[in-house]
Amino acid sequence: MDLDYIPHTSPINPGLYSQLTVLLMSIGTFFMAWFFVYEVTSTKFSRQLTMELMLSLTAATFLGFGTLFTLLWSGIYV
Repeated sequence: MDLDYIPHTSPINPGLYSQLTVLLMSIGTFFMAWFFVYEVTSTKFSRQLTMELMLSLTAATFLGFGTLFTLLWSGIYV
């Protein structure tokens, strides 16, 4: 049985890792700052759990993927 092996290639061009890092970290930092401003400026009675969860999950997602591409950009393949 003859098997032709195809080498694994990244679905994203490694030349784009730096731009993805900057973009994702910038968006994540924006949502993190929005979350902090929301927490500081709202009172105990005007806070909404859904708004807090939306902001925190969005910030965590973008910062998580930004961190992943930062590691890939620096040569640490995870």
